Amino acid sequence: MKINAIRMSTPIEEKVDQKLKVRTGMVTVSDGKSRPTPVQLHLSMEVLRLQKEEPIPMDSKPLNSKERMVQIHRQKVGGLGLSIKGGAEHKLPILISRIYKNQAADRTGDLFVGDAIIKVNGEYITACPHDDAVNILRNAGDLVVLTVKHYKAATPFLQKQDDKDSQQTDSNSEKEASDESFRITSNSTSSRPSSICSEMDQETIQTHWVDIITVPLMMAYVTRYIFGTDKLRPNSFEVRGLNGISTGIIHCDDSAILSQWLKFINDNIIGLTSLQMKLYNRNFTVSDRIEYMGWVNECVLNNNQPWQNYKPRFLALKGTDLMLLDSPPLNLADWNKCSLAFKVYQTMFRIVKDSENVDERQHCFLVQTSGQESRYFSVETRQELLRIENAWHSAVCNAVMKLGTKTFTVSSNGKTAGLTLDWNLGFSLFEGDSKTLVWQYKFSQLRGSSDDGKSKLKLHFQDIDTKAIETKELECAILQSLLYCMHAFLTAKVASVDPGFLCSTLP
Repeated sequence: MKINAIRMSTPIEEKVDQKLKVRTGMVTVSDGKSRPTPVQLHLSMEVLRLQKEEPIPMDSKPLNSKERMVQIHRQKVGGLGLSIKGGAEHKLPILISRIYKNQAADRTGDLFVGDAIIKVNGEYITACPHDDAVNILRNAGDLVVLTVKHYKAATPFLQKQDDKDSQQTDSNSEKEASDESFRITSNSTSSRPSSICSEMDQETIQTHWVDIITVPLMMAYVTRYIFGTDKLRPNSFEVRGLNGISTGIIHCDDSAILSQWLKFINDNIIGLTSLQMKLYNRNFTVSDRIEYMGWVNECVLNNNQPWQNYKPRFLALKGTDLMLLDSPPLNLADWNKCSLAFKVYQTMFRIVKDSENVDERQHCFLVQTSGQESRYFSVETRQELLRIENAWHSAVCNAVMKLGTKTFTVSSNGKTAGLTLDWNLGFSLFEGDSKTLVWQYKFSQLRGSSDDGKSKLKLHFQDIDTKAIETKELECAILQSLLYCMHAFLTAKVASVDPGFLCSTLP
């Protein structure tokens, strides 16, 4: 079944199972040709599922002899969504006589009319009277684990009993199952269905939820844009998995529901990605660890229509490198196969202001590398943009401290010299061959700089004693690379004196 569009129809429901949080919402799905059909969106920590409701074939029900354990998440409205009959006083097991459509028991897809409840949360109830069983189920908590065993022969009897109960006029009559040796007296409250649900008149379930699309969230990404363009889909999004599977386009009538789904799904993806980063970093040294990894969209120039085509790229900040990959590294060996990497201390990162956006894409940033054209990227949310910016600052600081010093060949007063940027000493100028120190200033003494955009650079330092400004004129053939490296050293130096920043970067 190919899915082109999905329309939201109900609010998101949340079920909590200790560390696992599950959210569901009813949707409708259309392939663009046939009428829309109901579909459920089911989000867990690791997977996003699209599910459709299908009839339960009789031969698909569980065998008589097989016990099963089923978890039910109690709903605030509707409870467990089932009714029971039987009890020890009738020499009968506790039998599920009814399952209410679209409620908790129904949504498990694993409970059936005719199932006998053997245990509730691990405790046997086979010897319980009917009313005791009702109370145990009602007080079993929000997450209820049932151990059940199916009695196929009891199913038609129970369904028949429901029909007779709804039409009964003589309260003293008795009903007997012809294919089983048990009698249930109708004037006993224990023999009638005791609803663990708020609705008593709903239709008995004949369907269950079946997965039609499953998208793993590990290193997946969410996009609201039409693939490859800057065109934003109104109130819509899709999720693309690492294995190439897509949910299709999910449309939301309500912008609030759209925002909720985007947040919930992105939070799960970020959580899984952070966990994977920690696992990878166990194999890397502190100076070579990963600060960030995730999907971005890079602008791809196309003839005379710049900034209109976008390609998904996997971006990573690892050690001293900015890495761009076509697909995420799936193992340690893949990190060595990256064909496009730049040193973060010779690269500039800049968030693009809304007024500077070149098209309809939002949350954009530029990466400028010496000797190459600027690269223009976008991400889906402001939160993700800020995550990249924070990771960039951490990566630059760690890279500069690992590098320690960097020397550039320059010309001063017509003579060849070496300008050294030193993490501890600051700026130092040495004569070419003799390595004689000409001048030295701390990073904190730099009061400004200017350049001609080609090769000439002026550095303005303040003398510690006289407070006078001294200007040093230099020429450098790779001026842009020098400027970017200066910026990295200065950024790292400023960040290193911020205790909050230092704590955030400690392993």
